[in-house]
Amino acid sequence: MSHDFVPASGLLADLPLLRIEISGPLVHLRMMRPAKRNAINDALITQIHTAMVNLPADARALVLSGEGDHFCAGLDLSEMSERSTFEGVAHSRTWHAAMDAVQFGSVPVVAVLHGAVVGGGLELASSAHLRVAEASTFYGLPEGQRGLFVGGGGSARVPRLVGFSRMTDMMLTGRVLDAEEGQAVGLSHYRVAEGAGLAKGIELARKIAGNAPLSNYAVMQALPRIADLSQSDGLFVESLMAAIAQGDDAAKQRMRDFLEGKAGKVRKS
Repeated sequence: MSHDFVPASGLLADLPLLRIEISGPLVHLRMMRPAKRNAINDALITQIHTAMVNLPADARALVLSGEGDHFCAGLDLSEMSERSTFEGVAHSRTWHAAMDAVQFGSVPVVAVLHGAVVGGGLELASSAHLRVAEASTFYGLPEGQRGLFVGGGGSARVPRLVGFSRMTDMMLTGRVLDAEEGQAVGLSHYRVAEGAGLAKGIELARKIAGNAPLSNYAVMQALPRIADLSQSDGLFVESLMAAIAQGDDAAKQRMRDFLEGKAGKVRKS
C-alpha cells in the first residue's frame, strides 16, 4: 500500500486474518475476511486481541480498517454454535478482553469505517478513540431481531456515544443509520467522501503520534474513567493526572518551546 507502510514482522506477521503494516510510529491493522464482510469469528477476535497486546514498543498510534466493501458486519453467525449459559458468558468475555485491549491499550486507535458497521462491528468501532466514516457507512444493531443481546461491550460503549434511548431504538426496531445520521448522533468524528477514509485516518494518526506519549496515555486511560466518577472524585483524579503529565520531561520541553515561540499556536483550520 502507499503511505510508506511495510509489512510487520514476527508475531504480527503470523496472524492470517489480519494484515498488519508499519510506517514509523504508525501501525495499520486491517481485518482480512472480505468474503464474510469481515464478520468476526472466534479466530478473528483472538487475533485482534493478540495484535493489540503485542504492538511494537515504538508504536504511537494505530489505524484500524476492514478489507473489501465493509468495515465489519458483526458476529459471524454461520460459525455460531449452541452454547451453555456459562459458555456464553465466557465467549462474551473474550470479546470484552479484545475490545478493552483496543480502548485501553498502548496507543490511540483511529477506526476507518465504510460499508457495514453492524452489531459486533459497531462494538469494535466504538472501542476506538476516533472514527472516520466514508459515505457508504451504515450502522445497525440487529441483535434484537435475532433473539440476541449485544455481548462485545456494546451496552457499555455505544450509549456513551449516542445515548441509551437511541441504542434502544436501534435494537428494538432494527433501525439503520446512514453515514450522515451517524455523524449527527456522534458515531463518527469525521465524515469523508468514499475512498478518502484511510488517508484521513492516517493523517489523524500521524498527528496523534506527534503528541507526548504520556499525554496520549492520559487521554486514553484517565478521561473515560473520570467520566464514570462523581464530579468531586473526577476532579481529584484530574489533578493527579495533570500533575503527572506536567512533570514529564517531554511535556516540560514542549512548554519551553511554546513559551519561546517555537511551537504553533491554536488556530482554526
